[in-house]
Amino acid sequence: MAAPRGLRARHVGTSRAGTAVARLRLAVRRTLAELPAEAATAPVVVGCSGGADSLALTLAAAAELPGRVRAAVVDHGLQDGSAAHAEAVVTALTGLGVPAAVHTVVVDGPGGTEAAARRARYAALHAARPDPHSPVLLAHTLDDQAETVLLGLGRGSGPRSIAGMRTWDAPWARPLLDVRRTVTRTACAELGVRVWNDPHNDDPRFTRVRLRHEVLPLLEDVLAGGVAEALTRTAAQLRDDGDALDALADRVRQDAEHGPDLHAAALAGVPPAVRRRVLRAWLRDAGVNDLTDLHLRSSDDLVGRWRGQGGIALPGGLDLVRRDGRLVVRRAETPRPGGG
Repeated sequence: MAAPRGLRARHVGTSRAGTAVARLRLAVRRTLAELPAEAATAPVVVGCSGGADSLALTLAAAAELPGRVRAAVVDHGLQDGSAAHAEAVVTALTGLGVPAAVHTVVVDGPGGTEAAARRARYAALHAARPDPHSPVLLAHTLDDQAETVLLGLGRGSGPRSIAGMRTWDAPWARPLLDVRRTVTRTACAELGVRVWNDPHNDDPRFTRVRLRHEVLPLLEDVLAGGVAEALTRTAAQLRDDGDALDALADRVRQDAEHGPDLHAAALAGVPPAVRRRVLRAWLRDAGVNDLTDLHLRSSDDLVGRWRGQGGIALPGGLDLVRRDGRLVVRRAETPRPGGG
């Protein structure tokens, strides 16, 4: 991703930058205007791989926020020459006036390569923040949002997943969720910078790649276009609905909580959609992670279908039981195979 001779970061802010760059700068400006005051005025980190989306966002942010932006280049170590590539991205960004550094991570753990890489990347970006209030700008586009919604639909992950990514989910800010990938590529062309095309973005072993190159184009053809935009509108509507239900669930939880427990009677007349939100938040705060839909619905049965049944086995060696009219999380009395 070597920078063409003579290119300087100041060019990003000139009228010669073109309409695509101007649109990205406006997206950054609008996103920052909606952040909490501490985040909106703190130093900004941008995750940059050297691809068109993240490179265009980095340069647009640097032009919009002179002196406040630094780039974090994460080396996942998953490809031959990844370290050299990461250093080349840092060199190019530095030449364009954007301070940058490489953050090397180890990709391992459950969930496959994609999930493990995402966890490692987010941890590195979080650690790269120079200030506790610093936002991290991520270059997810409208196309990425559409893919996320489709993944959630296909996996039956529920409304939270189908609602997609948020523009602000501290410390993550996503200014480009209303911007198509074609705009970021046009912006890079306007600036005269070369971009890196990650081979993983064309590797059909990854589900998201097949969605991008096979499923979405087919849907666009069958439904006569506009599918990506329609999916993102659906996500926005679900986020609005989810926020309203979450606010209601918070009020119900306040009435139902009794110390560390929940009064079952206070939940009995609550609609299931709200009740399960109460249970999800309460169980997570009690240290229960990796909740599945089956866990949640079984837990809800202790209220909505109570008939004296026994406790529910939860992840992490925990049980949920109903005792004296209260829901109680406790350590499992009998060790389970594999410690779960």
